Amino acid sequence: MGERLDPLAMRERLEAAGYASVSEVRAHGEYALRGAVLDLYPMGSDLPYRIDLFDDEIESIRRFDPETQRSTDQLETVRLLPAREFPLDEDGIKGFRQRYRQRFAGDPSESVIYSEVSRGTPPGGIEYYLPLFFERTLSLLDYLPKDTLIAELGHVPGALDRAWAQAQDRYEQRSVDPERPLLEPGEAFIGIDALAPALKQRCALSINNDDENGDVEFSSNSIPTLSGSDGAQFKAFLQDFGGRVLVVGDSPGRREALRDWLRTLNLKPERSETWQGFVTGGQRLAVADAELEAGCILNDDGIAIVAEPQLTGNRPPTRRRRAARDPEAAIRDLADLALDAPVVHADHGVGRYRGLQKISTGGVDTEFLTLEYAGGDKLYVPVSSLHLIHRFTGADADTAPLHKLGNERWGKARKKAAERARDVAAELLEIQARRAAEIGDAFPVDEADYKIFCDGFPFSETPDQARAIGEVLIDLSKPQPMDRVVCGDVGFGKTEVALRSAFAVVNNGAQVCVLVPTTLLAAQHAQTFADRFADWPVKVDSLSRLKTKKERDQLLQNLADGKVDIVVGTHRLLQSDVKFKKLGLLIVDEEHRFGVRHKENIKALRAQVDMLTLTATPIPRTLNMSLSGLRDLSIIATPPEQRLAIQTFVARRDTALIQEACRRELRRGGQIYYLHNEVKDIERVARELNEIVPEARVRIAHGQMRERELEQVMLDFYHRRFDVLLCTTIIESGIDVPSANTMIIDRADKFGLAQLHQLRGLTPPRLRLPANPAAQGHYRRCQKTAGRPRLTRRPGCRLYAGHT
Repeated sequence: MGERLDPLAMRERLEAAGYASVSEVRAHGEYALRGAVLDLYPMGSDLPYRIDLFDDEIESIRRFDPETQRSTDQLETVRLLPAREFPLDEDGIKGFRQRYRQRFAGDPSESVIYSEVSRGTPPGGIEYYLPLFFERTLSLLDYLPKDTLIAELGHVPGALDRAWAQAQDRYEQRSVDPERPLLEPGEAFIGIDALAPALKQRCALSINNDDENGDVEFSSNSIPTLSGSDGAQFKAFLQDFGGRVLVVGDSPGRREALRDWLRTLNLKPERSETWQGFVTGGQRLAVADAELEAGCILNDDGIAIVAEPQLTGNRPPTRRRRAARDPEAAIRDLADLALDAPVVHADHGVGRYRGLQKISTGGVDTEFLTLEYAGGDKLYVPVSSLHLIHRFTGADADTAPLHKLGNERWGKARKKAAERARDVAAELLEIQARRAAEIGDAFPVDEADYKIFCDGFPFSETPDQARAIGEVLIDLSKPQPMDRVVCGDVGFGKTEVALRSAFAVVNNGAQVCVLVPTTLLAAQHAQTFADRFADWPVKVDSLSRLKTKKERDQLLQNLADGKVDIVVGTHRLLQSDVKFKKLGLLIVDEEHRFGVRHKENIKALRAQVDMLTLTATPIPRTLNMSLSGLRDLSIIATPPEQRLAIQTFVARRDTALIQEACRRELRRGGQIYYLHNEVKDIERVARELNEIVPEARVRIAHGQMRERELEQVMLDFYHRRFDVLLCTTIIESGIDVPSANTMIIDRADKFGLAQLHQLRGLTPPRLRLPANPAAQGHYRRCQKTAGRPRLTRRPGCRLYAGHT
């Protein structure tokens, strides 16, 4: 604050540092300069900053919420980081060009890398050329403080050798490309000869063992229950343990509160600032601050770590909460409007915003928004009537319509929309009235049985997942029928919500129907439900075209007699001959995959039974009903702990890229999806794949195959009897093959966004071991359920999407 700042010079500095100029700042690496206001979102910052200028002097610096654009606290100073790891200013480009010509022979103008860097636009893969930007490149070890503790886990030399071999293999394949010549591995990466001595010199802890899975076990025990306001349990533990105890609070304030509480127990805890200080200090009882939910007993060291929740029984509050998005946010100020953007006037329709204009009315100058309509007609809207203007969200700005002032087109459109709204409202009111008047069955949860069932889930619930489960169980305990939508990304834990709700209903003597869009997904969900209910007296069955007529008839009879508790199936379950003895819950997975007729049947059930809808890509009508309160909504937005992000690459069709993707997956012992959505030439693509990757075993799967043949192919792929599944979109509804971590999508431009989103979710393995034994060593095993080993972490995976 108070510093002189030239806005134009600052703009040049930001663009040279890699920042992008936008009309409204919402993401890292963006800035917006509007008159005397500079908004920028620096790399590494939690929130963007708004700098207000008075002439060329900084008057204020404030943080603001990128969602609401509202300012929060004020700061005195801000430190900025560049948006790139390399300089693209004049000196940086000059140095790159010089070193490129020295390193590579031939005409540099043929190189895509050289040409794009010369224009100041970094191409994809520029990170492999970082040494050409600098006189001397530094490694991570150069940036770490000298006293940094380095721990070597597992067999690092073997991992280094494998990584180096992959780099060498890539160099041999790609080094002859004149458009993208590669630096030798020794130039682009830290070599083993340089890295190993540095690690050895600075490594303070090395853990290696001979376990074939690479697992590392520490001798430790869990802390018993110590909660209680009188502290008697903690004092008894302190006396029986005999070792040293460290009590941990969530924050310095909580630490001091715990210290005061311990003093009321006639104990004398000391304060420990660091873990190393406690280990070497010799205190019998100490307090510290750290965000821990649970502690443990370190047997070898005779140390017990007791976290605050183990004393109070409450989980510590989350320190950082994201500001809630205001769903009713409209245009609050003129900064939200970009010049020439399409806007909607409530009375006159869609026009284009042409800026502000002062008009004198009655001798008073007033500011008006200028809106231009078809034929060059202009409408002037006073700033006081800003509430009549809304953003146009119906399509891209380039394809937005342009209405004409004075004609009836906008009025007809509003009238038609109002009629449709009334029709939908009447239908929804009828359903809601029936639901409110209907007195159905309540399904309270038996806490003891429910806890035993939950123990079969080998992971910790995410906060969103736990909240969704709680909301569903509360709805089930009420006599009114439930109608709740659970919206969450693929792999975020929606199935566990369905499993626990099904348990609550079945445990009260009612039946559960699980409706899924495809036959293969029905078979997989039936297996998942059967696994989780294997230790309970619950009958799980499935109804689909894969069963014979005799099997289907017997299942229908068992449903009517109440001998089947949970049935999983496709739209076949909606036909009139399917009768339930006592249906309590209908679970619909991926509602957007069902047709209008199917939804009419679902709608008829909504007023009579509890209904739970699971979706990753909700249809607009379902989402609108949920947001407007007509259907209850639970959102699972937080990913599972330690889940690694899917790497997505969009590229032109390239034989070398396909070959590299397949061989990379085969080297780790995994499998590959190759999605080609044209049955007519799928055999030709299979022959091409056999030529590109001759060592891979390729099989085909598509919807025109006979049911039994298709089922056998999917079973063979699941049991790893071949490597590459060449298929159509028949797999898109969530077939779970844990060893398939790579997907290649041919002609990705022909797919819809929801399809690509759903397909993208197939690649992370879910709840099972990674493909090869070498990778298994990095993941801690958990409780076994139905004989299947489960994991707490997912291996990384890659998704390749390309088009010609």
